[in-house]
Amino acid sequence: MLAAQALLSHQRLLLLQGPMGNFFNQLASWLRRHGVHVTKINFNGGDRLYHRRLNATDYRGQPEDFAAWLQAFLLAHRIDAVVCFGDCRHYHRVAAQVCKEWALAFYAFEEGYLRPDYITLEQDGVNAHSRLAANPTAMLRYEAGKLTAPEPTRASFRRMAGSAASYYVAARLWRSRYPHYRHHKDFSPFREGFFWLRAGWRKALYHVLEHKLRLHIQQEWDQRYFLVPLQVFNDSQVLYHSPYQDVRDFIAELIFSFAQHAPEHTALVLKHHPLDRGHRNYSAYIGELARKNHVESRVFYMHDGHLPSLLKHSLGVVTINSTVGLSALHHDKPLITMGRALYDIPGLTCQTELHRFWCKPTPPQARLYRKLRAYLVKHTQLNGAYFGHSPWLEQRFPLGPRPATNQILG
Repeated sequence: MLAAQALLSHQRLLLLQGPMGNFFNQLASWLRRHGVHVTKINFNGGDRLYHRRLNATDYRGQPEDFAAWLQAFLLAHRIDAVVCFGDCRHYHRVAAQVCKEWALAFYAFEEGYLRPDYITLEQDGVNAHSRLAANPTAMLRYEAGKLTAPEPTRASFRRMAGSAASYYVAARLWRSRYPHYRHHKDFSPFREGFFWLRAGWRKALYHVLEHKLRLHIQQEWDQRYFLVPLQVFNDSQVLYHSPYQDVRDFIAELIFSFAQHAPEHTALVLKHHPLDRGHRNYSAYIGELARKNHVESRVFYMHDGHLPSLLKHSLGVVTINSTVGLSALHHDKPLITMGRALYDIPGLTCQTELHRFWCKPTPPQARLYRKLRAYLVKHTQLNGAYFGHSPWLEQRFPLGPRPATNQILG
């Protein structure tokens, strides 16, 4: 909860883009109850739809002009902190740099590092931009006492889907108002609608088709397979915090290394990301790579599967930098990351090369993981959901020390 309390140390706070839906409205109400003045910038029609009742200003200029415009806005409104969701979007990366140059506080929300029932909030950035990633020894000061279980948040997929649909439609209808807006993903409501529909029927189809595969892995390869939780094809953590420009590059490197160096009694299980189900299907690609490398009998690809069970029965886990890595540590599984991750710390993840990991997967130090979890819960995690109940927004905190008005921006 420390990150949330830090927000209350500011007088005039600027919200950029939040999750699609009402979450930033709820955040603004919570901040105002604590005496913080809130201003919002809308970048497209979806932002306008959900935040039209806030004290909002439209940015309608070119993406490359945003830095200068933002600097003028910060001065005019005497802003002393900026908040966004996701620190790798173009406008948010620009804002982070401006805040750094001007010594202003910059906060980023993100999906929970620890799931379910948590969301993430950090100052300066999240994931590989986290303060912990820059100074992992900070967590060593924390003793892993008994942590209070979070309240259930009842996160709703239906609410998320409805919010996304209305956001995309509003952006389409008001696109002439924001002619230069640059989205961080495909922004067509028609294509996205098709992908969501395809994801629904693929989910039902693979649940049936992969039943025998799930049994085969569970019965024949228990504790003998390496699990690979694939990330969404356009995941910013892959694009900005890894050496890969495409998830397929990661898959190709992985299968080649496995074929060359992994013991013959082990298997490789690649699990598709559930939110990528409608967009990508790597079946043919993985099958071809497995055949070329003569490991088709030991490489498996699945779309449907209970992740905690897959982790529990695995020999080890390979990821680019997915937060599933934290779940692997929770299950005491050997883990190696191929990109930059805040939890890629000696003693938690294997620091060897991938070809050595196959033959000598080393489990994490349990005491070190408990310290990491305690640090994350105290400094970065909030008991809540973007499309569900957020108990932390119902709490009131004493106001922190605030800068005098004439000290803001010098």
